[in-house]
Amino acid sequence: MEKFIPYEKLSKKKKREQDSRQRTIWTISPVTRMPENPKAYKRKKTQDRYNDTDPVFLYILTQNRCWR
Repeated sequence: MEKFIPYEKLSKKKKREQDSRQRTIWTISPVTRMPENPKAYKRKKTQDRYNDTDPVFLYILTQNRCWR
């Protein structure tokens, strides 16, 4: 059995070990989450304008293969 030594008298290394044992990691975030306000203005642009997989666009590409 180890002899009891007060925290103030522990070495720096032993204090670090004891502190790391006492720390816990949250399994869930303790931050309160709020749903997004549907009436608020959204500055972020939608990604739809960057979507190149439009069916009409793909149809035009497949029909214009005669230039090969």
